[in-house]
Amino acid sequence: MSLRLKISTVGEPVLRQIGRELTVDEVKSPETQRLIEQMRETLRDAPGVGLAAPQVGASLQLAVIEDRAEYHQGIPEEELVRRERTPVPFHVVINPKLRLLSEPDVIFFEGCLSLPGFTALVPRARRIEVDCLDHKGEPMRVEAHGWYARILQHEIDHLNATLYIDRMLSHSFVSMENYGRYWKDKSIEEVEKLASCEVRGR
Repeated sequence: MSLRLKISTVGEPVLRQIGRELTVDEVKSPETQRLIEQMRETLRDAPGVGLAAPQVGASLQLAVIEDRAEYHQGIPEEELVRRERTPVPFHVVINPKLRLLSEPDVIFFEGCLSLPGFTALVPRARRIEVDCLDHKGEPMRVEAHGWYARILQHEIDHLNATLYIDRMLSHSFVSMENYGRYWKDKSIEEVEKLASCEVRGR
């Protein structure tokens, strides 16, 4: 029997609802533990690096994170270094409280399982701190930087009814097909210059 859940896509109301916090007893309950396992399988099947409960129809303050080494294959080493991207083991964040430790001025292309087929430049903080509960309901503090910090910011946004399209540089919004065709090999600076220019005729 498949554990994969249906992923909600943009336009579904659950993505615009702030998730409800869970009590420790709820975290430990069989229902929540089953949801975590289903979300893990759904994330790996997609595949993706993060999945928030609202993305699978549950308006709860819960997200799962995992950036597997196999996802880095095919990405040039210099690009991984530039993104500060390293493998992140599977873990759960519940009722997260996010603190930005730097300005949201690091810009990279970002996508989302709830908005398949598109990507855009999104500014994020390079360094963050998150206080939350883990999958056992125990308090946990996460300090993250680089791509891991970006993943956490993206998923915590989901828990607060925010999508990356709310933060993106709007003129950089492209289909994945056109990203691969026109923008993949350009520097972020080149794309950002286009994205920040004034729209002609306005």
